[in-house]
Amino acid sequence: MSRIPQRHVSPATHPRSVCSIVPPFLLARIATLEDPRFERAAHAARKSLIGLAHDHLDHGRSERVLPPRSLRHDQPAVRGTVSRSIYDAQNTETLPGILVRAEGAADTGDVSVSEAYDGLGSTFALFWEVFGRDSINDHSASLNATVHYGTLYDNAFWDGQRMVFGDGDGEIFDGFTRSLSVIGHELAHGVTEYTAGLIYQGQSGALNEHVSDVFGALVEQYTLGQHAAEASWLIGEGIFTDEVEGNALRSLKEPGTAYDDDVLGKDPQPDHLDGYVETLDDNGGVHLNSGIPNRAFWSVADTLGGFAWEQAGMIWYDTLTGGLLPPRSDFSRFAAATVESSITRFGADSPEHHAVLAGWALVGINVAR
Repeated sequence: MSRIPQRHVSPATHPRSVCSIVPPFLLARIATLEDPRFERAAHAARKSLIGLAHDHLDHGRSERVLPPRSLRHDQPAVRGTVSRSIYDAQNTETLPGILVRAEGAADTGDVSVSEAYDGLGSTFALFWEVFGRDSINDHSASLNATVHYGTLYDNAFWDGQRMVFGDGDGEIFDGFTRSLSVIGHELAHGVTEYTAGLIYQGQSGALNEHVSDVFGALVEQYTLGQHAAEASWLIGEGIFTDEVEGNALRSLKEPGTAYDDDVLGKDPQPDHLDGYVETLDDNGGVHLNSGIPNRAFWSVADTLGGFAWEQAGMIWYDTLTGGLLPPRSDFSRFAAATVESSITRFGADSPEHHAVLAGWALVGINVAR
């Protein structure tokens, strides 16, 4: 079928927000721990919360660091060719840090550098090979990441220019580059900035998080060659230490079940509109309420079977890039747009069309078409 025209939005059109993988409500719980086993984790969580409270446009001090000549890229990018740059913050909060690996350079032996480099490549591959998108802006943008950010930093985030990864505290969180779904999630925030530009507040913010969870899951599935039925549908699998009773930060298949731990509590994500959380925290509950559209997407992919990126993922990508979404879209507007996208690409009354309608109905959002 013909390719649906894409809308390009300058990320400068709307205010940028730092989009982090670990929600503030989880950090706040850890910060109050008095168990001596988690003293370091509590301290790390308090530091991370302070960082989230800073001006999102100035998260850490940014400096232009000129890389060694052997690591520079001076040639124009060839469309569809990945260009990665991995920096090391050396446990400071100065960004971007020191360039340690550029595209095509040898492995440094640093596990975090290698994981970030490989994860960027896997994410680029999904967007280019499946959706025909050339990097986050569809114009060969370099993919930049910084590892070893801060000391005992319990988060990973997208700041509008790069992905940034902490090493965790070693008691509750391990290094954040360990999870490919985290890397895909953070990079997808950049794609959203350049397409729908969903405002990071309330329902549009929850949709922003949802889109990143969707593509984070798809990156992992595409890299592993997994069908929808065999995938974990987890976001952040592998970032918890063995001290935590939990699999990941979130589950698209079963929101509210990713962890259930004496220390962290129970995953609070709702899986239906009836459980929508009204709150002023976390930009209006963006990490909580994303569970509702997450389950809808999983349902579509599960109903259609096969590789999730071929049908469900294509519908969501068309929705994100097709000019159907205003920046302050709510769940109903987004759902209606996915229905329109399913009809445009696969046809009215197609299995894809009906799967999308059923997926949204499952979570309490009914679309009349």
